[in-house]
Amino acid sequence: MRSQKVIEIRNLTDSTYIIRMEKKDFTFKTGQYITLGFSGSIDRREYSIYSSEDDIFLEVLIKEVENGLVSKKLKRCKVGDYLDVDGPFGHFSLEESEIGEKKFLFIATGTGISPIHSFVKTHPEMDFQVLHGVRIEEEAYEKESYANGKYILCTSRDKSGNYHGRVTDYLLKNPIPSDTVCYLCGNCHMIYEVYDILEKQGISLGPIHTEVYF
Repeated sequence: MRSQKVIEIRNLTDSTYIIRMEKKDFTFKTGQYITLGFSGSIDRREYSIYSSEDDIFLEVLIKEVENGLVSKKLKRCKVGDYLDVDGPFGHFSLEESEIGEKKFLFIATGTGISPIHSFVKTHPEMDFQVLHGVRIEEEAYEKESYANGKYILCTSRDKSGNYHGRVTDYLLKNPIPSDTVCYLCGNCHMIYEVYDILEKQGISLGPIHTEVYF
């Protein structure tokens, strides 16, 4: 467990925000997560790391949950506060040997975009496409940070995205080449449905990686 100083807070929507902390000597592998909470509090929550391996700071993307004990508290934190960080944890990471060799498809819903943002920022040289499912365009968190044509926004509640509908609808209408390496991050219902679609399109178990957000 370490204590990290908050150096910036970015509010993306009324309920979603990014906390930037000093990195110090903290190291991680892109795709991993940390547990986060106020120093001295026993309440902790897991958050995927949003920043890249090469950034000089550490960032997490957080959505305030209505009954969330930690997300509501963290939204009130201020620059200069100290947060307890534990980790990194997890194995939702890229195979280094495949970078530069394979085509990647990253599929996320909501704040499940967080580890994917870290992937893309750490390895911009990858051949990749991001498919992000949200309700409305406001939830397309920092979409401008992805290269032109690399980010496809699927909006289910309005027609402001690149595609009106869910990511599952998009995949059914736009089959994926069978040699694509796929990373899925978001709610379990999306992951189960996408998994089935990809298998039917010929993508085998090995190239499908998943991280479930509850």
